[in-house]
Amino acid sequence: MTQNGMVLVVSISVFKDDKVLIIKENKTNAINKWNFPSGRIEYGEDILYSARREVKEETGFDVEINSTTGVYNFISSTNHQVILFHFNAEVVGGSLYLEEEGIIDSKWIKISDLVNFDDEDLREPKVLRQIIDNLLTEKMHSNHVFNKQLGE
Repeated sequence: MTQNGMVLVVSISVFKDDKVLIIKENKTNAINKWNFPSGRIEYGEDILYSARREVKEETGFDVEINSTTGVYNFISSTNHQVILFHFNAEVVGGSLYLEEEGIIDSKWIKISDLVNFDDEDLREPKVLRQIIDNLLTEKMHSNHVFNKQLGE
């Protein structure tokens, strides 16, 4: 969702066993860049629903959101102010299916291997490095800090 030049985004570390899923994007503003599954929060959408929807659309997996590494505020490479809500999730169903336009590859890797990527290979490397650091140091918080959208 974009409002007054501000973009609201969810990003999700999807875990299976001891590995995390990363995807490779080939989009206009992210050519051959590795990222966590992510996307914009749609108008009126519950934030946790948005996170599950984005994972399903980009990977084919059904997930259960279990924690968050936090909220990140930054100016993107497209010069938008982004408020990014990063969640951690476990696969509970579905199967890998990279059908969404602009997603060209994926791989399961150990969290510790995320630090080996060069900045030019990552989408928004400064914020991804913060997320990776929080994952490595296990700075995670309950997803219960996000209340259900009123009216649900």
